[in-house]
Amino acid sequence: MNREIRDRYETRARIMKALGHPTRLFIVDELSRRDRCVCELTEMVGADTSTVSKHLSLLRDAGIVDYEKRGTQMHYHLAAPCVLDFFSCLENLVQTNILRQTGDLQDFRQR
Repeated sequence: MNREIRDRYETRARIMKALGHPTRLFIVDELSRRDRCVCELTEMVGADTSTVSKHLSLLRDAGIVDYEKRGTQMHYHLAAPCVLDFFSCLENLVQTNILRQTGDLQDFRQR
C-alpha cells in the first residue's frame, strides 16, 4: 500500500474513531435536528461542560461538526450532513443484527 492510499485510510479511520463513542453519536444526531449551543448539549448529555467540549472538539477535528460564536455562546452545527447516510447504514445493520440474533433473519429474507 503506497503512502497516499495509507493516508486516505488513516483519515477515514480518524473520522470513524470520532464517531466511535455513544455520546458523540448522540451529539451528531441532535445536531442533525438543529444547531445547539454547548450549554444545551451539556444538559442533554448529562455531563460536565469540559467533557462535552472534548467530544465536540474531536468531532470538529474530524470535520463532522463546526461552530459559530454567538455572543458568549458557541453554537454547533452539523458540517457534514452526509454522515446521516452513514447513520442510516448503521441503523440497517442494527436491525439486521437484531433479526439475526432472534432467528428472524431467514424469515425476513424470505419476504
